[in-house]
This record gives sequence, structure tokens and C-alpha cells, in this order.
Amino acid sequence: MACAAPVDGAGEPPPVVHGAQKLVTALIVVGPALALGAVVPLLWGHALNVSDLVIALVFYLLTGFGITVGLHRLFTHRGFVPNRTLKVALAVLGSMAVEGSVTSWVATHRRHHMFSDHAGDPHSPHRYGNHGAALLRGLAFSHVGWLFVSDASSAKRYAPDMLRDPDIQRIDRLFPVLAVASLAIPFGIGYGLSGTVVGALSALLWGGLVRMALLHHVTWSVNSLCHSFGRRSDGTKDRSTNLWILAIVSLGDNWHNVHHAHPAWARHGVHRGMVDPSAWLIRRFEQFGWATKVRWPPRPGKCRPDVGGYEALEAVEPERVVAPNRRVPEREPTVLL
Repeated sequence: MACAAPVDGAGEPPPVVHGAQKLVTALIVVGPALALGAVVPLLWGHALNVSDLVIALVFYLLTGFGITVGLHRLFTHRGFVPNRTLKVALAVLGSMAVEGSVTSWVATHRRHHMFSDHAGDPHSPHRYGNHGAALLRGLAFSHVGWLFVSDASSAKRYAPDMLRDPDIQRIDRLFPVLAVASLAIPFGIGYGLSGTVVGALSALLWGGLVRMALLHHVTWSVNSLCHSFGRRSDGTKDRSTNLWILAIVSLGDNWHNVHHAHPAWARHGVHRGMVDPSAWLIRRFEQFGWATKVRWPPRPGKCRPDVGGYEALEAVEPERVVAPNRRVPEREPTVLL
């Protein structure tokens, strides 16, 4: 069964993505690769410094947790309540991952949960079919192709709470500045440590471009691979899977089938052997008193209804929500990895 082309809601035309927005998207997607091609010849023959790897690791974790803990588990699914300082810090770090503004990221992901692998899903790999060339085409679309389609998710419909938050709107307006800072800061640190332009470019290469490109493709792999390959531990009405090979690099967002079954849970890795660094960090925030009302998975026998994805949006502004097609897709075996 193939899902139909996405529709943003109950048949109304989706918001148009203008040419300027597509150009910015193209720069975000292919810019790091093009910049790599320009910088690598300048650095050819220079050894990779340990400091470059440390810069890359630190910025990967900061911006990666900005996505998984901030944009995903906090702003999209309301998995916990942060104090204002933590909220602003996570929004800034998530923006510095350069995957879009907080509001646009939240709107797209909530829409994904509402229509997952059905008509309306902005990036289902099953858009064209479930086998062979059709699935390969769908994987390419769900990985990066969807970013260039005039099918933007309406912030007014899917993220009205983000539009009402003055802190988030202020950070959204600063998104271009934060995107530049995400590259400029590693460059500046590299120059400060080495005192040379070559050292600064090396830090920019590894701590900026490589780090950013890797995080982008890890996030997009959750969209594509975690709806096509892996194991299913929980019953859902879509094709979401858990793909263990992405556990560390995705900071725990790879346990996608668990997440789709329980969208609001602050922990995705709930079964034995499921490593979830993002849940570990949220636990630390809770211990420090920076996060409260954390939605941890209930203990056995203490089940409670979930609030997340479609349900969370309905709670935010129910009059704007049109229920998605709830038909269960045909079950087919996934590749076990």
C-alpha cells in the first residue's frame, strides 16, 4: 500500500514554499558539502588536530540535544516543563543545528505524527510504494526530497502555541544569525587555539561543516530509515521502527516505533538494551530542578493515556485540528537489523 501525496489537512491546499525558501533549503542541504569541497584543498596535507575533534563532538552534542531534547521532546510533544532559561537555551541550540526555525520544525513534526505514513505525512518513505524501486524513491524523498516540495506545514494549524510564545518567536527571528554563529563559533575557537587561519579553517571544517552535515543526515535518517528498516516492539498504525544502529548518533531518537506508540514520553528507549542519551539528560535536568512534570513511561500496571503528536496538538488548540485517516496500513515484514 502506498500513501497518497501529502495534503495539509482535510483537503485544503498546503502553504506554498516560495523560491527564496527553497534556495535557503538548498543552501542548508548542499551548502556544507559544497563548502567541504572548497575547504578541503586548502587543508590538504595538514594533520587533523585533537582539538578539532573535540570541537566537533561538543557542538554535535549541544546542537544534537537541542534537536532531540529541545525541538522534539519538549517543544513538539511537551514531554516536560522547563524553566525559562532552559527553554531558551534548548531553542537556541536547536536552531543552531540549522534544521529550520523552532516553529517550522515543530509544525512539520506534529503533522508527521498526525498523518504518519498516510496521506498528509510530509515525509513518508512509503509515498510511492513499499517495494523495490518505489521504496527506494520514497526513501530518497523522505530523506531530503520532501524539503524541496511546496508542501509546508501550517504553523497556525500545527504550532499555534509556538506562535504565541514571545521567546520562541524572538529566537525564530534570530534563526539566520544563529545559523551563521553555528559555523562562526568553531572558526573563532580554532583561530583562538591555533592563532592561524589554517587552524581556524580546520576547526570550521570539522566542528562546523562536517558536524552539521552529519547531524542533518542522522535526523533525516529517522524520517526515512526508521520507517522502513528495523524492528517493531510496539503496536502503531504506521510503519515506524526501532533501528538500533542509530542509537548513539541520534541520541536516542532512533527508537522511533516506541516513540510513535507513546509520543509524549520523555524516554524513547524503554525496553531492555535501548540506549537513550536524551532521556538521561532530561533526568539530569529534572534532578537539578530545571525541568518538572516530566512524562516518564509509567511503571508496569500504572498505565495512563498518552498526550503527544496528534493528541498534544488537539490539546493545544482543538478547533484547528482535523482528525487524520486512522486506517491501519497493511502489515509487511521489515528488514531486521
